[in-house]
Amino acid sequence: MSRTSMKWHNPPPRWNASEGYLSLETGDQTDFWRETHYGFIRDSGHFFHQEVEGDFTASVRFSGEYRALYDQAGLMVRLDERHWLKAGIEYTDGVQHLSVVVTREFSDWSVLPLTQPPDEVTLRLSRHGDAVRVEYSLGGPAFQMLRLAYLPHGRPASVGPMACSPQRSGFVATFRDFQVGPPISRELHSPE
Repeated sequence: MSRTSMKWHNPPPRWNASEGYLSLETGDQTDFWRETHYGFIRDSGHFFHQEVEGDFTASVRFSGEYRALYDQAGLMVRLDERHWLKAGIEYTDGVQHLSVVVTREFSDWSVLPLTQPPDEVTLRLSRHGDAVRVEYSLGGPAFQMLRLAYLPHGRPASVGPMACSPQRSGFVATFRDFQVGPPISRELHSPE
C-alpha cells in the first residue's frame, strides 16, 4: 500500500506501510458503530483509504492477532460517518467470525463463526450502483458470497483496510496486496 495514494481516518499509534503491505497496532477502545442495540456512536476505528468514483472491486489479504472481544480487521467502504460498510474477521465469544456491519444511519451486524480459524483471509468488496457485494476466501481462488448490501449510489466512496479493538489497545493486524480496480461481473451465480 502506498503512503502517497492513501490517507488515514484515525491513524493508529503504530503502523508501517510499504508497497503492497500494511501492519498496524490499534489504539485504545477503537470502533465503528452507530446506535443499534448499544445506544452509542463510535467513529474512532482505524481506516487507511483511498477515494474511488463509481463502481469498483477492492480486495485484500489480511490476518490479525485476535485475542480480545470485538478485535476486528478487514475492509471498509465509507461514504460518510452515517453510511458505510465494514467486513472482515471479528473475534466474539472466543471464536473468529466472518463479520459484516452495514450502516445507513443505524448499524446492523451479521456474523458467521469459523470453527477452524484461518491463518489469513482474502476479502473482496464489489460496488455496483447501490449494491455492495461482500465475498471471502479462506484459501484458494474461489470466493463465497457473504452479504449483498445497500449503500446509496452516485457518491464517491472511500475504500481500504480497517481495524478496531473496542475493548483494548494493541491489537495487531497485517494487510497484504490491497487492490482497487474495475468491478467484477454483476452476476451473483455461476451457470449450472
